Amino acid sequence: MRAKDSKKSTISLLIIIAVVIAVMFIINVICKYNFLTVNNWMLIIAGAVIPTFTAWGLCFLFAANVTDFSIGAMVILGANLAGTWGNSVGIPGVLVGGLLIGICLTMANFLVFNLSKIPSWIAGMGMTLIYESIGVVYSNKRLAEGKQVVQLENELRIFGMSPWIYIILIIGGIVAYILYNKASVGINIRAVGNNPHVAKQMGIPIMKTLLCCGLIAGIFFGCSAFLTESYSGRATAAAGLSSISNIFQALAAVLLAQVMQKKINITIAIPISTILIMAIFNVQTQLGVRSGTYQQVVLGAIVLIFGIIAQRGAKGVVK
Repeated sequence: MRAKDSKKSTISLLIIIAVVIAVMFIINVICKYNFLTVNNWMLIIAGAVIPTFTAWGLCFLFAANVTDFSIGAMVILGANLAGTWGNSVGIPGVLVGGLLIGICLTMANFLVFNLSKIPSWIAGMGMTLIYESIGVVYSNKRLAEGKQVVQLENELRIFGMSPWIYIILIIGGIVAYILYNKASVGINIRAVGNNPHVAKQMGIPIMKTLLCCGLIAGIFFGCSAFLTESYSGRATAAAGLSSISNIFQALAAVLLAQVMQKKINITIAIPISTILIMAIFNVQTQLGVRSGTYQQVVLGAIVLIFGIIAQRGAKGVVK
């Protein structure tokens, strides 16, 4: 019986792969053979790196049953500090600035979640407003002083360029896979997220595990921060919860990865999902679809569709 199910599963996977390949060739023809080129796919993969790191961080948060909307604001603040310190002390400042903000703010959020007992998504909204306000005040202060919002010098943007951006992606994937699947901390995080009462009876320290989750997620968000500054050169301050939109690509990737995890480990499925989503945006751009309008409609549809598929079979109210 198991052999028959395994055979059916393999056949289904091969059919899906064949369909995807066929669709890609059709798209390549529609895009005048500009889609399946090495340069185009290197561009797609490079564009997928930042949301991939954000998605890995979200993966750990979701495993702990935590929903936090302040990540986009964190990344903006981290990118600004990475730019400021990078211009002052060089490459080490870029790394430390981004990682410091990512780790400290994520840990602060987890402390707020645990001490206040407020649902994480509500507390996260409040923290989003706070972090956005800090970013706006900082930007306005620089403008009042006659300075521009932090622009990282071109010679310091190596982490956003080839080959470093691809090397960092590979390193991040290895670390995410080991921490989530092989390390005891990853197993404990999933146990706490699944059922904290049972996890406590098993001797798993709940508070310590959640703080470790915050630390790990913070590292990935910190990487997103310094990569954002390195790739784009600057991160514009957001207000009125608009920073939440910055995590939609990563959120869509996590939801798609949750659908794929029956066949592929979720930490591996995340970069695949992110690259697929970026490829969809790339096709839209080549076809002349305007960014910020219909492309966002497609992204919203992706989030909804993958979210519905990922929650199929879930019992009760999905949080």
